[in-house]
Amino acid sequence: MNARYRIPGMLLTMLGGICWGFSGSVGQYLFTVEQMDSRWLVPIRLGAAGILMLLLYTWKFGRAVLEPWRDRAEIRELLVYGLLGISGCQFTYFLTIQLSTAAIATILQDLAPVWILLYSCLAVKRLPRLSELFSICLALLGVALIASHGELRNLAASSSALLTGVICAFCVLIYNVVPGRLMRKYPVFLLQGWAFLLGGIVLALLFRPWSYHYVPSLCGLLGIAFVVLIGNVAAFTAYMTGVKMIGPEKAVLYGFSEPISAAVIGTLCFRNPFTSADVLGFLCVFLMLALISTKKEA
Repeated sequence: MNARYRIPGMLLTMLGGICWGFSGSVGQYLFTVEQMDSRWLVPIRLGAAGILMLLLYTWKFGRAVLEPWRDRAEIRELLVYGLLGISGCQFTYFLTIQLSTAAIATILQDLAPVWILLYSCLAVKRLPRLSELFSICLALLGVALIASHGELRNLAASSSALLTGVICAFCVLIYNVVPGRLMRKYPVFLLQGWAFLLGGIVLALLFRPWSYHYVPSLCGLLGIAFVVLIGNVAAFTAYMTGVKMIGPEKAVLYGFSEPISAAVIGTLCFRNPFTSADVLGFLCVFLMLALISTKKEA
């Protein structure tokens, strides 16, 4: 990793996580106040983000928008990234919430650093370092405390929820490591546009949002615009650009800024409880960030 990309990459991945946190809070408003259904919203937000990004790219670069579709190997990678990575993560995260709770889904999704660490170690044939294992344990403990407000005994989940949650974390691994070669060749903005569009199409076929007789209010439309522009376009573009700069192993840990920002916004805007366990969780995540930020490159 080039040292001059370290700080920009760190800031971009944290910015992506913060944007996801804001978007999640707006999503909570849409689900609880506007009475939207996730199966209606998710395909629309992915499809709208993909169409918007591809139109902007076409406006600026013309037919170059089709470049990733000219090579069979690149097409396969793009399909894996968009379908198994992006849409797979969105679908299994939603399914885990249905089978359990949002807190459990968040914690299981945040097992992704474990998958990424194992993948990275296998790729270079080495054992995990103690500092890496300690950082991951700190992050998982912090997220568990924040998501449960310290009531860990309330996090019991069915075997089905555990399975879909672990699959969700594996999908996060896919969208972190699979597009490495593509990102070295194409702009992140272009790849994200195609990934969102592919994911939107697949989830639309699964969830059939056109069968819902739902008409959003003005506030609902503004909320949809926010989750599309901030939660998809800005968040994923910032995060994946950070992945390109500092690699998936570090990027996914800086992405733990998501549950922190979501907890802060939830407390300020939705009066969610903020306990001493939340403070301890924050400290765990901040300590993890300090450890990976100061650790010398191998």
